Amino acid sequence: MSSQVTLPRLGQGMESGVIVKWLKSEGEQVEKGDPLYELDTEKVTQEVEADSSGVLLKILANEGDEIEVGKAIAVIGEAGEEVSAEEEETPDRVPDEGGAEIGVEKPAEGPEREDEREEGPEAGTDAPSEPEQRANGGRVKASPLARRIAKERGIDLTQLRGTGPEGRIVAEDVERAGVAPGKAAPSAPSAAPTEVEVVKLNQMRKTIARRMTEAWEAPAFQISMSADMTASIRLREALLERVEEGGVRPTYSDILTKLVALALMRHRDMNAHFAGDEVHLFPNANIGIAVAIPHGLVVPVIPSCETKSIPEIAVARADIVGRTREGKLRAEDLENGTFTISNLGMYGVERFTAVLNPPQAGILAVGAIEERPVVVEGDLEIQPRMDLTLTVDHRSVDGATASEFLRTVKSFLEELGLAL
Repeated sequence: MSSQVTLPRLGQGMESGVIVKWLKSEGEQVEKGDPLYELDTEKVTQEVEADSSGVLLKILANEGDEIEVGKAIAVIGEAGEEVSAEEEETPDRVPDEGGAEIGVEKPAEGPEREDEREEGPEAGTDAPSEPEQRANGGRVKASPLARRIAKERGIDLTQLRGTGPEGRIVAEDVERAGVAPGKAAPSAPSAAPTEVEVVKLNQMRKTIARRMTEAWEAPAFQISMSADMTASIRLREALLERVEEGGVRPTYSDILTKLVALALMRHRDMNAHFAGDEVHLFPNANIGIAVAIPHGLVVPVIPSCETKSIPEIAVARADIVGRTREGKLRAEDLENGTFTISNLGMYGVERFTAVLNPPQAGILAVGAIEERPVVVEGDLEIQPRMDLTLTVDHRSVDGATASEFLRTVKSFLEELGLAL
């Protein structure tokens, strides 16, 4: 007996999602747990698995359509089974701001999409063999983010060799293909644009735009301090010596995450959410790490950092950042954050001001470690220094509390014995 596939609620507050790509075609066999389609929500783009086995009898929602949670998007049943008129009814699309239905691109008919996936690299190329790149009925294994980048840049995924688990193509593989000779290239050279190009915001950009507007409406202020990183550099060197072959190498961000978590436990007013007439103080430091991805910014959360060692934080950070860039985040990875760290030091940025991540009370912006001349007891010394800029929501935290918190973070970085 056939059954409808409905759009699931993948996180608290989710009301709708956009069908990015169908991974199965009409008439194709589907097993429970198989990736069925890619869904773009306000927070993440992820593959959604089939919750039943059978044949994909009918696709009701087009690629690019924004569908409300709970609406039917497909029908799965037995081979040859007829789809009733009620089941075949297409779901209501979520209207855009102008009242029109969202659904810019329509998918090709089932057989054409199948042909598109079945088409392999031409003979004579140095592309990897089909067993290395194809699985699950001939589909190229690639993360949703990798597929999106490849589509935007005109890169043929069948020409790439994946470096992810089981040969899966990840975003970094597509990025390298865009610059590496002989890998993959756009199918045809693009002509210089002659008209203004209108690019619709995806769900992530809409969410970023909305949250940035909310952030700027908050009465925020910033304070800055500079920390001597000599002790932290020595600590990292000692931690690296203990890393086993193939293990995760702790970074300065991991050290900072641990120390900030301990500082939040001393200054709980900073580990807080502003909630209208209330301020919620949290018992655990669930720290969000700002991660840049193409066309967006995501803040996955490492929970209870105050209870984790620096190597444990490094493992958690490597896992969650890796899944962020592969487009494999789960909705729960982005929830319950109490404080955020944004580090642009790896880009050579000396100092910057980060925008609040509402409803959190604060966000810490971290710059690069640089050698600078410093006067110490009348003598000139060269020290490795790092600038820290704290942005605070003045509705829940005052200047004195914020200053004491940042001074604690600075003292922990300079004298690790005070914290560890």
